[in-house]
Amino acid sequence: MQTLDKFNFAGKKAFVRVDFNVPLDENMNITDDTRMRAALPTLKKILADGGSIIIGSHLGRPKGREDKFSLKHIVKHLSELLGQPVKFVDDCQGDAVKKAAAELKAGEVLVLENLRFYAEEEGKPRGLAEDAGDEEKAAAKKAVKASQKEFTKHLAELADAYVNDAFGTAHRAHASTALIADCFAPENKMFGYLMQKEVEAVEKVMKNPVRPVTAIIGGSKVSSKITIIENLLSKVDNLIICGGMAYTFAKAMGGKVGTSLCEDDMLETAINIMNKAKELNVNLVLPTDCVIADSFSNDAKTSTCKNNEIPDGWMGLDLGPESAKVLANVIKSSKTILWNGPAGVFEFPNFEAGSRAIAQAIVEATAAGAFSLIGGGDSVACINKFGFADKVSYVSTGGGALLECIEGRELPGIKAIRG
Repeated sequence: MQTLDKFNFAGKKAFVRVDFNVPLDENMNITDDTRMRAALPTLKKILADGGSIIIGSHLGRPKGREDKFSLKHIVKHLSELLGQPVKFVDDCQGDAVKKAAAELKAGEVLVLENLRFYAEEEGKPRGLAEDAGDEEKAAAKKAVKASQKEFTKHLAELADAYVNDAFGTAHRAHASTALIADCFAPENKMFGYLMQKEVEAVEKVMKNPVRPVTAIIGGSKVSSKITIIENLLSKVDNLIICGGMAYTFAKAMGGKVGTSLCEDDMLETAINIMNKAKELNVNLVLPTDCVIADSFSNDAKTSTCKNNEIPDGWMGLDLGPESAKVLANVIKSSKTILWNGPAGVFEFPNFEAGSRAIAQAIVEATAAGAFSLIGGGDSVACINKFGFADKVSYVSTGGGALLECIEGRELPGIKAIRG
């Protein structure tokens, strides 16, 4: 497989798919440029070689052309990050785009307009009436799929090489993330540095881990993490369940959980998970105590009790001190660690202690030589809030893409490059 380091971009145009889906305020100012900064090493390598860059990205979920989702809003900041002027064309297909790409000189950068302004990027029809019949829907889908091929071909013809550095969209079989790769020979398509790091980090946990392996799965619902849990059971030595989903397990074992988050329709599933863990000799670690509150508020009255003895009218919002200590000891004895999902309502200062204890234990384990991967929006928010992002092995930018990797799925954006 081709790599960025081995490829010489001198005199070549590279179509680089990035994830510049950054948050903007009401004045169209970027409020967090993390994703843009993450792509800089890839962009700078191509420019240093003497290549030119055609950047493709999406922004938001437009239903067509919408000014608030235009990539023109990111051009000025990208110019500042790269230290050079960046060109922009207000479309992503058509004669104006072909002309702008053809005129691009070595060392220059061109940003195309939001790829999702066209239905062909995602391959999904738009504008169908709510009462559209099955035949009409099928015809619309067929039409957009046919035009998607032309859209993809147009993008590919702009460049000599294709670089995918958008791990956050790798789970989508879109024109610019998967289909376009088929238009390039194997030696002319590759991962960007960010994408490569993401893939290697996931594989260190899921395919080539140093044992013991510990996965910490938190969040609110068992139903949203069931596929992840089932896949991890055959790969880990320790599985820690925390957050709101722990109360479903507590109730499944006959406990009282008050008004805590609990999925009554997942009680049998929780029992099955516990039985499967036992069968596979996986150490399933569940919280034994929790911090409870009489309302969902940072200013609520609080107390501490057993996870299975929560009084009526009270809800569990964080790990208790006993559980935090037990979980931390398991984490610190691990050599490979995956954290997805907080241990409590960390957004409230009075209920962040459990998540902080987990984060601190991961930091200590990492310092002692463990490999730690943090992924999933809330876990990333946790590690950033506590200031530990630079003290763990890798913080994923992937979101949904990372979750699908953990579920064991093959991502279209990765397969398209690897073949």
